[in-house]
Amino acid sequence: MIVTSWKLRRITISFGVLLIAAALLAGCGSKEAGGNELSPPPVSETDDVDETVLPEEPEETGFIAPLTGLRQEKEADQRPIAVMVNNMDKARPQSGLPHADMVWELLAEGGITRLVAIFQSDPFNDPIGPVRSIRPYLIELGETYNAILTHAGASQDAYAILQREKKADLDEIINAGPYFWRDKSRKAPHNLYTTQEKLREGAAKKKYEASVPVPKFIFAEEGAIPGIGESSPAANVAIKFQLKNYKVSYEYNAETKLYARFINDKPHTDLTTEQQLATTNIVVLGTKHETLDDVGRLKVDLTSGGPAMLIQLGQAINCNWERSADGVIRIVRDGKELPFIPGKTYYHVVPLKPSFAEHITLQ
Repeated sequence: MIVTSWKLRRITISFGVLLIAAALLAGCGSKEAGGNELSPPPVSETDDVDETVLPEEPEETGFIAPLTGLRQEKEADQRPIAVMVNNMDKARPQSGLPHADMVWELLAEGGITRLVAIFQSDPFNDPIGPVRSIRPYLIELGETYNAILTHAGASQDAYAILQREKKADLDEIINAGPYFWRDKSRKAPHNLYTTQEKLREGAAKKKYEASVPVPKFIFAEEGAIPGIGESSPAANVAIKFQLKNYKVSYEYNAETKLYARFINDKPHTDLTTEQQLATTNIVVLGTKHETLDDVGRLKVDLTSGGPAMLIQLGQAINCNWERSADGVIRIVRDGKELPFIPGKTYYHVVPLKPSFAEHITLQ
């Protein structure tokens, strides 16, 4: 029998259709039997499953204190208080200094230094003192913080400024006696004390502004050295002001990252807590000092800027100080403000004679 080509093609196509139909029927039968070769195998409870969840970064809460850079639960928004603290040997140990955000040490008459303690972020209520008198350059310093000036008496020039310019001040002698007391265990004039609570009560009574702009500083955990790349070892620091028998020194503790303070090689302690004073940052500023009279009263230039040294983390950096546009004294190098490490800062203002460098010894 002869099969034509068109018949052959027709038989071939029909056979192909039958094969496709058979395959489809086989697939349906497989599904009915419960099989499905394309389905993934079931996972048993004993199989290992990677359920690792990466921990989230803890969200930092709270507020940063403007003068210390430290984080705290409540916002530090109170007006700073600048207290003139007696630093004569008969006044030591003083009270309240461990709670100060920043402490300044400057020369007064006769080569003796005075401390200006700036209180802002710590709501403590331990005694503060002994409190002493104020000078024009100490008024200027306190006002760089918009602080309430706290003192007992003043030089004639200082009184003229306070009264003429109606400064926010609390003076135990003139206008705020009830907010201070004398400690009978010490001899006057080294026995006048107050508390932060009393001072804020007195400021409120006089209707001084309670909320003012508080200066802000730059802080960094690693400090200023990484950005400079140039420093000198400073595990031990000695600072001389004027008198040969008065020396301030600091020893660095690498574990705490703090500098412990000494006076004449003895620990400088707090009377109330018996703690040795310590700071995270040390600043030394050089500036012009001028003697005004036979008593030895001084004019200290806190405006023109000059040489400075910033000491932190066991290292010292040569830099400068200047008054910024907001009136705050800032530590700079190559035109940029240097960061403090979060913590307390102690400033020391020394004369430029015989030279700035001769007031500082590093080891």
